[in-house]
Amino acid sequence: MKKISKVFYITIALIIIAVGYGAIAPESFESVTTNVKNFVASTFGWYYMVLMTFMVALAVFLMLSPYGKIRLGKDKERPQFSTTTWIAMLFSAGMGIGLVFYGAAEPLSHFAVDAATEDPNTTAAFKEGLRQSYFHWGLHVWALYGVIALSLAFFQFRKGEPGLISATLKPIFGKKMEGPWGILVDVLAVFATAFGVATSLGFGAVQINAGLNHLFGFTIGIKSQFIIIAVVTVLFIASAWSGLSKGIKYLSNTNLVVALLLLVLVVILGPTLLIFNMFTETFGAYISNLLEMSMRTAPLDEGRRAWLDGWTIFYWAWWISWAPFVSMFIARVSRGRTIREFLVGVLVAPTLLGAFWFATFGTTAIDIQMSGINLSQFSTELTIFEMFDAMPWSILLSVAAIILIASFFITSADSATFVLGMQSTNGSLTPPNNVKLVWGLIQSTIAVILLSVNGLTALQNTIIIAALPFSFVIWLMVIALIKALRAELILMKTKK
Repeated sequence: MKKISKVFYITIALIIIAVGYGAIAPESFESVTTNVKNFVASTFGWYYMVLMTFMVALAVFLMLSPYGKIRLGKDKERPQFSTTTWIAMLFSAGMGIGLVFYGAAEPLSHFAVDAATEDPNTTAAFKEGLRQSYFHWGLHVWALYGVIALSLAFFQFRKGEPGLISATLKPIFGKKMEGPWGILVDVLAVFATAFGVATSLGFGAVQINAGLNHLFGFTIGIKSQFIIIAVVTVLFIASAWSGLSKGIKYLSNTNLVVALLLLVLVVILGPTLLIFNMFTETFGAYISNLLEMSMRTAPLDEGRRAWLDGWTIFYWAWWISWAPFVSMFIARVSRGRTIREFLVGVLVAPTLLGAFWFATFGTTAIDIQMSGINLSQFSTELTIFEMFDAMPWSILLSVAAIILIASFFITSADSATFVLGMQSTNGSLTPPNNVKLVWGLIQSTIAVILLSVNGLTALQNTIIIAALPFSFVIWLMVIALIKALRAELILMKTKK
């Protein structure tokens, strides 16, 4: 295949080793990765908290500073996509499927099972459950994605560098990033992307399988999940084949319409007034407590520390591991926007929409739980469907949710296939279809193999472990970006 870089072959070899280990010795693979993941969480928890908080501060600074007027492209370029389509793409690629998977289950878990600081099943735990969900899916993750995507877009569209993570480090290391060290950085990014999306494919298949079983009695098991993954693979490869301006664009807009429709229906059919009241109060509490929540490590409270390791630190590592994929895609669709416009869009719209989603689904689930129906006994993938069972129009809601999961499922895999194609063809903005086809099949194969041996937990652990070395790359990207932006601002002033 033409244009293929060494990154492609090295990453494929590493994937074969990791998946082979997981398939041959799944229990050993899970045990080893769980121990390493727990060590990373307990030892570097404070570090993840500092890194993620710094990303929020840096994003706000860049948005408000004179750097905000720099355009991610040439001075006369304008955005390729409308603002609505752009936001739909951010939402779909960033965490759309996760919101459906966890929208009801996470706040409910914080309320009824595993509250951070409050006693379970209390009004205080109700409010804290929503607040923590906003925190885990809000400003911090979007600031992380935003800063990394900003770096990629600036160097790619403003300075003419290839769309590679390694290219963003040239202000520090120069031509060295075109050699072995650059390959190492890009291999780490591609490895994390391939495994991250494979995990998403696995979890998505499990939830679609659970929904179809709940509604129509489909058998739950690897055969059903294999069929689901096979169908989705055909669809997302077809979409990827059609190109960025067709498949992903149309799917993202569809996702936004279906998601808003489902959201509106749940608001109307659920405890409407309570949803708005809880959102108003808990979002205000989230903003007012943001700094304290951002730096919380609970060094003298073992129980609370265990909760942080299992939830907040887990999420921070999870988002860092997803950052190469999501940020590259965000960068690719953001050409032509100013830094200020870009950061306002990336931080504000997804954070508000995500928070209202959790307020709607979380409040509804907890309200049903408090009425005497024990939703907390069900698995994460079933929670939303059991919640719908206790509401009017339950079949319509469940069908809409399955369609939305499938659509998000296809869009995430489609976007990842595009990004993997870029990263393994020296940053090409239009990776060849045969390369995207190979990556699509690889992602699906990873998901099927590890689903068949119950290896998704180990796969998830592997990605989180990979987040630690990539976090050091993020610091270098920040230093290189600030250095390049300062030089760019001086250059712009001299041109006037």
